[in-house]
Amino acid sequence: MSSATDEIRRQLQDSARVKQAFSDQLIERIALFAEKSAAALCAGGKIVFFGNGGSAADALHLAAELVVKLRTERRGLAALALTTNPSVLTAAANDYGFEHIFARQIESLVHADDVLVALSTSGASRNILRGAEAGRSRKALVVGFTGETGGALRERVDLLLNVPSSDPQRIQEAHITIGHIACALIEQQAGM
Repeated sequence: MSSATDEIRRQLQDSARVKQAFSDQLIERIALFAEKSAAALCAGGKIVFFGNGGSAADALHLAAELVVKLRTERRGLAALALTTNPSVLTAAANDYGFEHIFARQIESLVHADDVLVALSTSGASRNILRGAEAGRSRKALVVGFTGETGGALRERVDLLLNVPSSDPQRIQEAHITIGHIACALIEQQAGM
């Protein structure tokens, strides 16, 4: 039993170390993301999240926090995840290829007054890269939640929130932490 509890402690310490390693610049970019998102919502825009795998689950989770609530009673905030409609996802994958499943939706749903949030631990998934490019062509503010390097996504976003880790597990844990912090700030700034 001792080895299991030691491993649990090690994992918890690793997770905490990543979050404690956030630079002042990253913290400032998180605050800017929340500020820009609140401004977009107040101006009639929306926040659109997308990602693959665990990042798809995070996209769903963060959209729900904004639509429903995180901490306080307030009006619903316009947010959605592009991973929720299997008919659209499978039609886009079938007709255009998997790398277009998000770009096609972004072409249809995203406008210049919106914030588009791409979640990718590697920053290298082709469908995420194409989605970010589609968001930029629509003049949306494109934000990337990534790992340390940002991957190829780094060059395709307006605001990079790159977690100081190369471990996908630690990156995803930090992404949901960043998302919760940002949602709380957005709720304060735009929820009335």
